[in-house]
Amino acid sequence: MNKEIFSNISKIIERDSKATTYKFALLRGTIDLIQENSPFLEFKDDRVHIPTGLLIEKWMIYYYPIFDSKNKIPQIHGNAKLSFESELITVAEYYNGKGGLSVFYNDLKRKGVSDEISSVVVSLATRLNSTLRRMPMYYIGRSISSDFHSIYRPEKPKKSIRVTRVDADYLVSNFGTFSIPFEYYEAFQVLGSFISGQDSIFFKWAEFSVNASGKKLPIEKVLGNLLESPVTEKDSAESKGLFDGLLREKGETKCVWTGAQTDKIEVDHVIPFAVWKNNDLWNLLPAVPKINNNKRDKIPTPRLIESQKKMILHYWELLDETYKSRFQSEIKISLLGNNDIKNWRHLAINQMKESCNFLIEKRGFNPWEPEMNSAT
Repeated sequence: MNKEIFSNISKIIERDSKATTYKFALLRGTIDLIQENSPFLEFKDDRVHIPTGLLIEKWMIYYYPIFDSKNKIPQIHGNAKLSFESELITVAEYYNGKGGLSVFYNDLKRKGVSDEISSVVVSLATRLNSTLRRMPMYYIGRSISSDFHSIYRPEKPKKSIRVTRVDADYLVSNFGTFSIPFEYYEAFQVLGSFISGQDSIFFKWAEFSVNASGKKLPIEKVLGNLLESPVTEKDSAESKGLFDGLLREKGETKCVWTGAQTDKIEVDHVIPFAVWKNNDLWNLLPAVPKINNNKRDKIPTPRLIESQKKMILHYWELLDETYKSRFQSEIKISLLGNNDIKNWRHLAINQMKESCNFLIEKRGFNPWEPEMNSAT
């Protein structure tokens, strides 16, 4: 199996567009179909061909409880709606009081949906098919290739076949196929359940706890507790406030990434809080607001860190001078390890570069360097 494929999958998950949840739903659906060893899978020309209708059915099942929930669970940024949202809500409302998702699923799999709702389900399937082909299948993989359809390739649709009822067979028969390279099929076959979360350590841990409780605890509650972090946004605000106060006291107003002087300065994480919940003082550096906003959750490149080493060290030394005990304790644990604290400057810069390079190259996070024309 090609090691590069696993690296590509990691980059796709981390770096491909996250404007909607389509990417995640496409990967999850593909993995589920492969893990289920669907008999509809066909192997030809180094690609695996899968009926799009099977994926459409998966998306109906994934998104149904989200739009049937009493709580709003956003699936797209902003106030826009997903292209198929209205139809799916109509289907959920129809089955409300009739058994909900499980009855809808059984109708699709066995007897076909009721004539009362069949036209809406057909419209929903048509919109899902169009969305899949125009959006995630078209764009997924752009973080690793400039080509569209670089992984998922819609194949020529089959001729529409008239059926007497709207069910799973209707979906398989009417929406053609898509294909993925065989090496991605192999990767999803081996590690797919870990990628989709079915066999992740968190899920298995939560599952054990639920069973040990005699199934009295909901798995969602257990997962929430397992995912709780001791490092919070409140801690982040406190650390930033500490550094911000020091900067104002010393009259420091230079952006660490550009050297630009400004009367406004923001303290932000070098390695973003969303990536690594670390509020150590060494991981906090001042930047011009516009630069900080441009950086967001991207990772500074090793080249940028090296070029701004003098400025980074200046601020680190300021922190070391003022908060020596805390600063040296934090930098030793996070960046120095067993190395001598006396040589902390050179070692810490190198380790920071290595950590950022790892996040970019191995974990697929977006690299970042400032655009100099946006420095002010």
